[in-house]
Amino acid sequence: MAFYEKTLESQEIYNGKIIRVRRDKVELINGDTSTREVVEHQGGVGILAIDSDGFGYMVRQYRYPIESELLEIPAGKLESGEDPLECAVRELSEETGLSAGQMIPLGSFLPSPGYCRETLYVYLALDLQSGERHLDKDEFLSVERIPFDKLVDMVMSGEITDGKTAIGILKAARYLKKAE
Repeated sequence: MAFYEKTLESQEIYNGKIIRVRRDKVELINGDTSTREVVEHQGGVGILAIDSDGFGYMVRQYRYPIESELLEIPAGKLESGEDPLECAVRELSEETGLSAGQMIPLGSFLPSPGYCRETLYVYLALDLQSGERHLDKDEFLSVERIPFDKLVDMVMSGEITDGKTAIGILKAARYLKKAE
């Protein structure tokens, strides 16, 4: 049996700088109708940069929706039509000043497909070189260098709660273990 929902009507509710929200009327497989609210987002990237000493580079920043600071992997929003790898290179440099000799794709994931059309791409950055940060004018964050094993422990203990960060760290752990 193939599952589907057919869009019957679509109404834009909001169109902002980062997201677009629409309300759709859909037909279900049994013929009934229902309403779906959809958040559209360009998508983004997250980058776990690990140096030759086994330290990961994280950023700490205030996140307004949760009214708290979070420890996260460097990340950013894709521009329209932008290649995820190009975005990852740009965001790593902007937020940390780092460039990488290797950018290893760790895959993509859907952060919340029940209501949001967003895909996030995760990269592992190795063979790091230092440079100058160049933050956006509305971006305020600090860079923290933390042992990678401790980052894995922080995910498993619930100390790191950001989804892209947890996924990036665990995917990197798996990748590095297989590379041994």
